[in-house]
Amino acid sequence: SSSIGRAAVSKTAGWGFDSLLACHIYRETRRLNMADKIKLSLAVIILLAAIVGFYLLGEYPLLYRVLGLLAAGGLAAAVALQTEVGREARDFLRGSMLEIRKVVWPTRKETTQTTLIVILMVIIMGILLWLLDMFLLWAVQLLTGQGG
Repeated sequence: SSSIGRAAVSKTAGWGFDSLLACHIYRETRRLNMADKIKLSLAVIILLAAIVGFYLLGEYPLLYRVLGLLAAGGLAAAVALQTEVGREARDFLRGSMLEIRKVVWPTRKETTQTTLIVILMVIIMGILLWLLDMFLLWAVQLLTGQGG
């Protein structure tokens, strides 16, 4: 059917074509295999054990407990990255890093100039709003007879 309220186009009406609108996201429903479920469960168990151990071993120095927690987190991440979901996440992060490298970041001079312009505009608008407030206060006092 048309997006502007007209009747459906005769060539596609009733034939079961999938919508090609950008807002319709096609997501493949995929089930995790048993090995991936076991790996993800093991990663969660490692992480939970590290958190419990962090609090149960409170008599040891904080540095050792934090290092143990970080090591267990790294181990849990390594196990999770061996699954299909982990590989997809790793590929997504690699793609994100490639896109970040393509960004043209402003120079220090451009950033400083833009910041100063914003600060100047905030000051100017603050003064204009203060003057408007003073004028409205004067007008209300004049109209209500409270002014001197």
